[in-house]
Amino acid sequence: MNEFTPFSIYGVVGFPLGHSMSPRLHTTAFQLLGLSSILTPWSVEPVKLPSFIEAFRLLNLQGACVTIPHKQKIIPLIDQPTDLVKMVGAANLLYWRDGLIWADNTDVPGFLAPLNQPAGRFNQTTAASMAKPLTAKTGALILGAGGAARAVAVGLKSLGLTKITTTDIAPEAAQALAADFDLQVKPWEKRREAEADLIINVTPLGMRGHLEDQTPFPAEWFSEREPGLAYDIVYSPFETRFLKEAKARGWVTVNGLPMFLEQADHQFKIWTGHHLPDEAKLSVWEELTQS
Repeated sequence: MNEFTPFSIYGVVGFPLGHSMSPRLHTTAFQLLGLSSILTPWSVEPVKLPSFIEAFRLLNLQGACVTIPHKQKIIPLIDQPTDLVKMVGAANLLYWRDGLIWADNTDVPGFLAPLNQPAGRFNQTTAASMAKPLTAKTGALILGAGGAARAVAVGLKSLGLTKITTTDIAPEAAQALAADFDLQVKPWEKRREAEADLIINVTPLGMRGHLEDQTPFPAEWFSEREPGLAYDIVYSPFETRFLKEAKARGWVTVNGLPMFLEQADHQFKIWTGHHLPDEAKLSVWEELTQS
């Protein structure tokens, strides 16, 4: 009789989840490495997040990716945040250690990846492509002020940038982000006035689905300034309206796929001790670029 090998169950928790490629990426990686594990989507409304954590404990689920809109609200529900989570104020990863649920943030190294690494198959443009290199004097505009924006702010600070502006349709969110990280603030309706050579979209505008035809930064606004770097953390679709319109006006663009793959690699390494196989990354890259 063959020995029974139980499956370890991981998941991605967010609401909604129609855009997430995490199940495909991680489950493919598990299969390629011969690990008896699977990662599934868990669509959990915000009001049900405490119940989700109770189920996580009861069912002995092994880990979770955390995405919109739970990255901040999940922190008080877990046992132990890492120092990085405490610094950022947001988490995108759950895992077990010594009988406790830990939360970590891999969005910070994920966000920095295309700005630090040479171009390659999964990262085709970098900050090195800019006419102006990133320096302390580089003006950066963060469009959005949610959990991912907090990781972006920490990443930009680590690069030495000091002229960082945030804006959000919810003014209290932008004010809180600015207060926590010593940023400037622009009202959402005046965001075009921000001095920025680097513009980063961390809103869901442009994401596949009902928001796909929207952009947080109208096309004509790119033409009002010298071309710089437009970075969209959205990875599905592969090229958002925000990036298409920036590129058409001479801006260098970076899409969200390098960030997604890098943060996922850090997650997978924490869970399994292995890096994501390139074949798993390629399966996601091919699906996004061919769709």
